[in-house]
Amino acid sequence: MKKTITISAILLFVMAGCRQSVTQSDGFITVDVTASYPKKELILQDFMDVEYIPLETTDEFVTMGWPHAIGKEIILVRNRNRTTDGDIFVFDRNGKGLRVINRLGQGGEEYSFLLGITLDEDRNELFVNDRSTGKLLVYDLFGNLKRSFRNAKDIPYEMGIYNFDRDHLIFQDGRLVVDGHPNRFLVMSKQDGSITREIEIPYKEHISSVVFGEMIAMPVRNRVLVPHRDNSWMLMEDSSDTVYRLMSDCSLVPLIVRTPPIQSMHPGVFLYPAALTDRYCFMQTVKAEWDWETNTGHTRVNLVYDSEDKALFECVVYNADFTGKQPVLMTSEVTFGNNEIALVQKLEADELVEAYEKGQLKGRLKEIAADLDEDSNPVLMLVKYKK
Repeated sequence: MKKTITISAILLFVMAGCRQSVTQSDGFITVDVTASYPKKELILQDFMDVEYIPLETTDEFVTMGWPHAIGKEIILVRNRNRTTDGDIFVFDRNGKGLRVINRLGQGGEEYSFLLGITLDEDRNELFVNDRSTGKLLVYDLFGNLKRSFRNAKDIPYEMGIYNFDRDHLIFQDGRLVVDGHPNRFLVMSKQDGSITREIEIPYKEHISSVVFGEMIAMPVRNRVLVPHRDNSWMLMEDSSDTVYRLMSDCSLVPLIVRTPPIQSMHPGVFLYPAALTDRYCFMQTVKAEWDWETNTGHTRVNLVYDSEDKALFECVVYNADFTGKQPVLMTSEVTFGNNEIALVQKLEADELVEAYEKGQLKGRLKEIAADLDEDSNPVLMLVKYKK
């Protein structure tokens, strides 16, 4: 408890300039990342609603189906290649193809590397994160450029740039952190890139989850900005022992405190937040260790805190729409920051066809798979908060 009070005092000092406050709470979860916890099995549909959206397949709409945004009326997906092809596929909410946008190029109204896409459906705008130029290009839903900008502090963006509120985006400082430079999450104007808030997570010593080889680096790739439906966010910084909730008023509340301290571990075992429901707090530990000869590593353990049992478990979540035990990861590679959807995963058509032929599917998923072939576009599985 003494350590928590110290952290809170530091945060109060650091954030006074941006009208932020820290709310102390004795309700945070303490996790020993070296401990073994009892096993627990959960059924996804018992605590989440599930919706399946088959993406229409035509000659024009053939896509890997990597999702970037699920709005009330449209869905945005793209292909995922080492060298981006620039295609942005726009589907309606039922999965019908509407159009393909591609502004790949070297001109002033074009992007040269499509790293990420953020949808502002209220204004019918797409924010495209161009990795090569460090700019955000803002298009309408037909691909016409409206404006472009770098953020006011010229800080590089990571892949994840998300809607914070109607007028602002939130993102993580994309610079390689050096000792003495605190991690920052930044709130930025959607109109001109001006930075309106900086949220710093203090730590004693910089620790990185990236494992470096001779010629290559292997990042963990877990999300460090994870939304919750009450317009709050879970923030994780590799060098900190605390995962915080960032509320809509920019106050910070400790959510998870990990032990032992990350600075004491070599290799480090990092704790990342995942989905959060009324009862369950999902999280994942990752041991940042990589075998370059076998190309394996980053051992992961999925955990859940059950607020009714008041206990931690190593957990597996199963999808009830499969007759066998089909696990569902409660982490998501791309964050979906809205009040409806906790996470989205894509189901490959060839795997669904095989499961259908073996009689391993039920309900709506079985109906969808009956109309697929191996070359169909993926089916998106939306995991939604129960109403």
